[in-house]
Amino acid sequence: MEGGVHTDADLSAFRECLALSWKNPYVLRLAFSAGIGGLLFGYDTGVISGALLYIRDDFKAVDRKTWLQEAIVSMALAGAIIGAAVGGWINDRFGRRIAIMLADALFFAGSVIMAAAGNPAILIVGRVFVGLGVGMASMASPLYISEASPTKVRGALVGLNSFLITGGQFLSYLINLAFTKAPGTWRWMLGVAAMPAFIQIILMFMLPESPRWLFRKGRAEEGEAIMRRIYSPEEVEGEIQALKESVETEIKEAESSDKVSMVQLFKTPTVRRALYAGLGLAIFQQFVGINTVMYYSPTIVQLAGIASNQTALLLSLVTAGLNAFGSIVSIYFIDKTGRKKLSIISLSGVVVSLALLTVIFHETEVHSPVISPLETRHFNGTICPNYSADLNGGWTCVKCLKASADCGFCASRADKLLPGACLISNDTTKGQCKGEQRLWYTRGCPSKAGWVAIAGLALYIIFFSPGMGTVPWVLNSEIYPLRYRGICGGMASTAVWVSNLIVTQSFLSLTKAIGTSWTFMLFGVIAVVAIVFVIIFVPETKGLPIEEVEKMLEKRTLNFKFWQRSSGSSESKKKIKDVHVIQW
Repeated sequence: MEGGVHTDADLSAFRECLALSWKNPYVLRLAFSAGIGGLLFGYDTGVISGALLYIRDDFKAVDRKTWLQEAIVSMALAGAIIGAAVGGWINDRFGRRIAIMLADALFFAGSVIMAAAGNPAILIVGRVFVGLGVGMASMASPLYISEASPTKVRGALVGLNSFLITGGQFLSYLINLAFTKAPGTWRWMLGVAAMPAFIQIILMFMLPESPRWLFRKGRAEEGEAIMRRIYSPEEVEGEIQALKESVETEIKEAESSDKVSMVQLFKTPTVRRALYAGLGLAIFQQFVGINTVMYYSPTIVQLAGIASNQTALLLSLVTAGLNAFGSIVSIYFIDKTGRKKLSIISLSGVVVSLALLTVIFHETEVHSPVISPLETRHFNGTICPNYSADLNGGWTCVKCLKASADCGFCASRADKLLPGACLISNDTTKGQCKGEQRLWYTRGCPSKAGWVAIAGLALYIIFFSPGMGTVPWVLNSEIYPLRYRGICGGMASTAVWVSNLIVTQSFLSLTKAIGTSWTFMLFGVIAVVAIVFVIIFVPETKGLPIEEVEKMLEKRTLNFKFWQRSSGSSESKKKIKDVHVIQW
């Protein structure tokens, strides 16, 4: 999923993390307890993709109205925008621990409301509650882990939170599969998240506040007591002193930052160029379609011609697993390959994947099984009204499904690709069709190339996750001058959630209006534009201190360089010259 805070971690840091299990398990307890927030973040954003298949079966209004399906998915994102905005103030005013517990309360309430929902409106209310929790958890959990971790393993432990987000999405698909045969299906899928939320409230109630926050609030003695439990005796005094100095500097910077206006921000060339790169990359991350794949993957699988809900969920589990794996792979490649180069490799693969999906879905629509009047009349009295008025209109499965939300396609018993029947879509007709050992379709049509579309989705995730899934967050954490880092980072986070909401809210409407193939082509064109943007506007920050990044942005240049050569000193780094530089 693509949202949250990411911090670099190398292999040595992971080895240090493993050593903590016997050296200082208290630190791991802090990290894992706070990391449940990331797990809930991933679970609640991923679970709706599978639950939606069964919500459509229970609420016919949802099945017939595309905008209602989009609202159920995207209202969590609207809540997340508000939660992230309010969460920043709550983190500073009441502390990281309280913010996490409040997020848990929202997760718990939202899960219970959704599980008990008697109509789509109540379900949407529950999704808003969950979204508020997601927005708060996306900020509070990694912040708490970062501020309550030893310096040597801070990156790895914050990276653990990123892994738990994608792991939560993977877990949501497993839970979806587990409850496909249970009475209430989607109610269990959505309601089970209340359990880890309740567990985290208990765990966080027993844990201390972040030492950095305590120091900032003048509660130094409490902060020092926690630091002595986090650090070894030989390290703790130096770390306490360093934290005191850091907090003092931070407070001074915050006081001066209060005077920063948006006009000043955009008038400052260094900040303005950093925002071009940071905000642009964050927006492109969403507009190449990643969260349509994560939120609607079972629906996309059905659009590719897979009729079974269980099969659609099982295949979607593969994409979620690949996404979780990609978040681990990115930790290795982000510093080895570099941000800019990795982004371009990632986006190039995304373009190829989207081109493949475009071709496959176009072929699926063009070679759709035809409607047989004989097969249709076989189900006497259940013919789709739109088709009955045009019995000799040369209808296909695609035309049948697009004619009305009240129409469905019953495949031939001999072969799903042979002519079938266009029938009214209800439980009775569905039962009659399946009773004759036929496949029933209401989303996509039977196709020989459906499995190739699944491979295209998997390829998309393989390329996206290690690159564009990670790079925008890393770049936004290191490209802004210290004084502007808070406000610019907040703008980037908001841009991600707003872009996510726009794409998610419009995806199903686009597939209905212009077709699935053209929708994926649109994402592909945006990905090509993103490649050009990265080449021109995004600087390579690999191996550079924050100060060097700021000097690079002061040059008033468009930098086409793809990597930074390693060097032992800051002076030698200054001697490295750009290969291609265009003045502007």
